[in-house]
Amino acid sequence: MKATVFLGGGHITGALAAGLRLAGYEGSIVVYDRHPEKLRALRRESLVEIERDLRSAVERAGMLVVAVRPVSVREMLEEVAACGAAAPRLCVSLAAGIPLRNLRTWLGPAVHWARAMPSPVCRIARGLTPVSFARSVTAAERVRVRRFFAYVGPVLDLPERQLDAITAAHSPTHGYHALAALAKAAQDAGLDRATALTAAAHALSDGIVYWRESGQPLEELLREAATPGGIAAATMSAMDAAGYQRVVKAGIRAGVKQARRNARR
Repeated sequence: MKATVFLGGGHITGALAAGLRLAGYEGSIVVYDRHPEKLRALRRESLVEIERDLRSAVERAGMLVVAVRPVSVREMLEEVAACGAAAPRLCVSLAAGIPLRNLRTWLGPAVHWARAMPSPVCRIARGLTPVSFARSVTAAERVRVRRFFAYVGPVLDLPERQLDAITAAHSPTHGYHALAALAKAAQDAGLDRATALTAAAHALSDGIVYWRESGQPLEELLREAATPGGIAAATMSAMDAAGYQRVVKAGIRAGVKQARRNARR
């Protein structure tokens, strides 16, 4: 039986492989990478099969997942084209910012391309994966891609023009960054580090879980929290006055801009 073959054994491949195994995925996962130490670590952690020969890896693929850095995608696909093995019809790119038109050009028109942007939280099977498909991808192939990533969390179908924005917006680094900043501010206000982290994690994580599970509109929860004269109201007002929303918007714009720079590589 053909395998799902990853070209690249970096962080996102490791996260996906771990999440897939955690979720009970029993299909064959093969990883090709130039660095033997990455392959050994992946085999230990997630019971993947490893390939050190690119041609052998491509020949085993029923679905080929390109999981190298954006700057390396063109070189990798040119190596695939030159290795003498026919690429499978279905390929998925995990490279931020590299458009479908480039992928088709670099590996030829016979390949049906999808793009997917899985969150690293897929490692615990709670990721979020936006996907976009080239027009040539068949209905059955779309189902296959969605089902594969659904093992590690929700899958969102989006037009390709929206991928850069959601890639910038859905990264868990927003949560880590906010957690670090909030905990540091709480420490500066007098809490010890452990207590500050506990308080900040509750404010961010448990508050969002409550919003998801309660079904209440976000606007209503904000109004409910912002009691006139209350601590929450004073806190949010001061943060907004200091430019909180402007800073978040600037961050998203910078992420989208970087994705668009990747597209010009």
